[in-house]
Amino acid sequence: MSDIVDQINDIHREVGSRQVAGEQASTLVTRRTYDAAIEDVWDACTDPERIRRWFLPVTGDLKLGGRYQLEGNAGGEILRCEPPELLKVSWLFGENPGFSEVEVRLTPEGDERTVFELEHVAVVPPEMGDFGPGAVGVGWDLTLLGLGLYLSGSPIDPRDGAAWQSSDEAREFMTRSSEAWGAAFAASGAPADVVAVAVSATTAFYVPERPDTEGA
Repeated sequence: MSDIVDQINDIHREVGSRQVAGEQASTLVTRRTYDAAIEDVWDACTDPERIRRWFLPVTGDLKLGGRYQLEGNAGGEILRCEPPELLKVSWLFGENPGFSEVEVRLTPEGDERTVFELEHVAVVPPEMGDFGPGAVGVGWDLTLLGLGLYLSGSPIDPRDGAAWQSSDEAREFMTRSSEAWGAAFAASGAPADVVAVAVSATTAFYVPERPDTEGA
C-alpha cells in the first residue's frame, strides 16, 4: 500500500443527522491531525494564494460577511471567522442549492501539531439519496489528503489533479474512502442494504470502470 493510500487510516469519520430550519439535515464530520502549528494550518486554509496550491483557486470578498467562490466548485458566504480556530461558510452549488454549511475547527495539540475537524451539514436532495455520506465524504477525504501533502512539503499540484485522480494510487484511495464512509454510515445505524447501495453508487461515481476494462 502506498503512503498516500495508507493515509485513509489517519482520518476519523462520523455520520449523523439533525433538524435545521424545520428540515432533516445530514451531518458529516471528518477529523485528522497534522504535524503543523495551528497558525500554519489556519493560514493554509484562509490565504487565497496558499489555498490554490493544494485545493482550488478562490475569489471573492474573503472576510466575515463576504462571499467567496471556489473555481468550478462551491461558493457562499463567510458566516464565522475566528482565527486561528474556527471558520464557517455556506457551501452552495447552482441556483437553488438548499441548505449546506461547512465548519472547520482547529485545535492545537502541542506547538507543532493541529487537530483539523470539518463538519458538513446539508439537506440532501432526493436524487442524491442512494449515495449516502460518501457522496461528499470522498471529496472531503481527498481535500484532507491534499492539505496534508501540502503541509508536509509534498503537494499534488491541483493543475495535475485530474490526471492524478485517474492513477491506480488515487483509484485505490477513493475506493477505500468510499468503503470507510460506508462503515461510518453503518455505525450511525443505517441498514446494511442501504449502506451497500451507497458504497456501490459512490465507488462507481468516483472510480468508474476504465474503457479498456468495460465488458471484460
